[in-house]
Amino acid sequence: MTWNVNHLPRAFQPTATLARAPGPALETSSRAVEDQLKICGHKRDADVFELFLSQKELTDVIDLSRFKKLKYLWLHHNKLHGITFLTRNYCLTELYLNNNAIIDIKGLHSLPSLHILLLHHNELTDISATVKELKGMLNLKTLSLYQNPFCQYNLYRLYIIYHLPGVELLDRNPFGEKVDASWNPRSPFKQKPAHRVPPDFAFANNVDKTVFDDSEDAVFVRSMKRSLVAITFLNWCTVLKREEKGLEGEGTEPAQMLTITLR
Repeated sequence: MTWNVNHLPRAFQPTATLARAPGPALETSSRAVEDQLKICGHKRDADVFELFLSQKELTDVIDLSRFKKLKYLWLHHNKLHGITFLTRNYCLTELYLNNNAIIDIKGLHSLPSLHILLLHHNELTDISATVKELKGMLNLKTLSLYQNPFCQYNLYRLYIIYHLPGVELLDRNPFGEKVDASWNPRSPFKQKPAHRVPPDFAFANNVDKTVFDDSEDAVFVRSMKRSLVAITFLNWCTVLKREEKGLEGEGTEPAQMLTITLR
């Protein structure tokens, strides 16, 4: 006897699965991971210690928790917006996420062994949320955050040094500054002042506005104000050939240098 589910009451009809089908972005990252496993010759997930997934045009990454012993992960120069694929990679020590479009780093706090973290050239705007996510990383020693929007604030580096004292290298520079005890870490951030052209400076004022009756005179005067370029080279016509060197006499002149001056 066969049952037609369409004739069953609505409460007993099977519901659609809640699992999200993998989209094109996840399929692309899955293929990239499998290609790397083939290149490295790994047959077991337990043998994977590093993954090189940079410059793959990735916008999302599959869950990498299956690689329990993963230590090094390269994901730079992609198009990632978030980090939700590192949930149980407790052995990860180096993570390269620079040159992406990351706007949030939620999920990084679950990586206690992280030693190197590169996040420069991204789209991070909330410095408080970023620091909060990184505070639990007691082993973090090298951190790069430059070329993010929040780096435009005047106290950015001081704020990072205050809240992450364990970091030894920030943005390729060692922690050389010391936080003044009078500094208030809750003080509001201010954007660095932009270097603008002085208001009394006018480009037109630097142009010679002398009027000439003859256009050729104007061209000549302008050409005389240009910089001089001198080109010096050897005049090969005055260099003796191999056959002539044996016939060299007292009246033979040395090789000459020619100089051409251009304005």
